[in-house]
Amino acid sequence: MPKDITKKEKKEKKHFFKDFKAELKRVIWPTPKQLVNNTVTVISIALITAIIVFALDLVFETMNNYGINKLKGFVGTHNEQAENTNTNQETQNAVDNILGNEESNSTENNEAENNTANE
Repeated sequence: MPKDITKKEKKEKKHFFKDFKAELKRVIWPTPKQLVNNTVTVISIALITAIIVFALDLVFETMNNYGINKLKGFVGTHNEQAENTNTNQETQNAVDNILGNEESNSTENNEAENNTANE
């Protein structure tokens, strides 16, 4: 029996290679000129696509950086304004406290002077 299997395998291999050879004869092979033209076309399209993708990448990266920097500037300016507002409010409160104390002190002094003058 092993001989029968090997004979079948050999027969199938021969049949496969005969079919393979017959199919290759039916293929329409390009001429050298067509081969060069097709190769140049494929390489050209690939290069053009790569250049377009590279250019778009640069444009979007630049736009992104500009947008992020603009946003950072806006946020930074907003934070500075908030800090300045807080600082100004704190300064104003301190000035009001100082003036309030001085006004109350000067009012007390004026009242004391008035009382002394009246006596």
